[in-house]
Amino acid sequence: MTLVHIREAWRGDFFLLVGAYHTVYRRHQALGTYCSVSHPWRLEKALSTHDGCNMFWVGFRQAHGFIRVRLHTSEVITPGESRAEDRRRLWVEERRRAFQAAITSLDLPIEITTTNGSLALRCADHRTPFFCSWPDAFGPCQFEYNSSDPFEFLVPASRLAATYGGEPAIVRAYLTGFSEPALEEFHSVESGARYAYRCSAHCPLDELPELLLTIAPAGRLYATLCEFQTQRLLPDGEDAWAIIGIMGSEGGFQIEVRLNRAPLREEAMAGWLEQLLSLPVTYAPLPPFP
Repeated sequence: MTLVHIREAWRGDFFLLVGAYHTVYRRHQALGTYCSVSHPWRLEKALSTHDGCNMFWVGFRQAHGFIRVRLHTSEVITPGESRAEDRRRLWVEERRRAFQAAITSLDLPIEITTTNGSLALRCADHRTPFFCSWPDAFGPCQFEYNSSDPFEFLVPASRLAATYGGEPAIVRAYLTGFSEPALEEFHSVESGARYAYRCSAHCPLDELPELLLTIAPAGRLYATLCEFQTQRLLPDGEDAWAIIGIMGSEGGFQIEVRLNRAPLREEAMAGWLEQLLSLPVTYAPLPPFP
């Protein structure tokens, strides 16, 4: 269960806001606690394959700090899809420029390379915990850089936040694993936030309505029904992993299928999924900044 503090049209000092969250975090940190604060950042020059507005998180786990940077693409092209092969060079070059802008602003020792026509990121110091994720057909869309010094990223993160030009921003703080007294103390960090819960549930199916009611009205509930490799059902298709789950919000539920890549040609996907679920489906890319 994660409690999210949401501040809309926020115009403040990001350094002071994150510092205030960290002050409370230090008093309550324990194994399993997690705190992060997100803020949008903006590219200086417009790109055709990537959005100008992106997101980063600065956060704390136990005694460590991290900075996470995510790019938002103009469309989602999963690994294995070929509909943008004629623009692969442009996609990779623009991703390199976008990541380089963030890396330069944060002053991080991260190297950008191209391998087999896809972009790759590598930390110059192999001892630093460094992770890449959210891959598409052209490489990762997100990286996370960790440090044993929880204060290391406060000033660099403020520089990256400043690229948003002081415009009103949606700023979110994510709190996981804390006691009720700790959450009450986080509540005093800064006024003006509204609250929402995100819950990943592992329970009998018939308990989901009660759980959703508990976190209403602004909570969001996730539950996994099953996961499998698609080649078991599509022996002639590309192998992919599929997760079938339920998402509950605003008093209702929807079923969704998440795939790490398309096992069939794009034009055949909707028909196969409707046959699999016996329900009509629509394409819905994962939101870039949950």
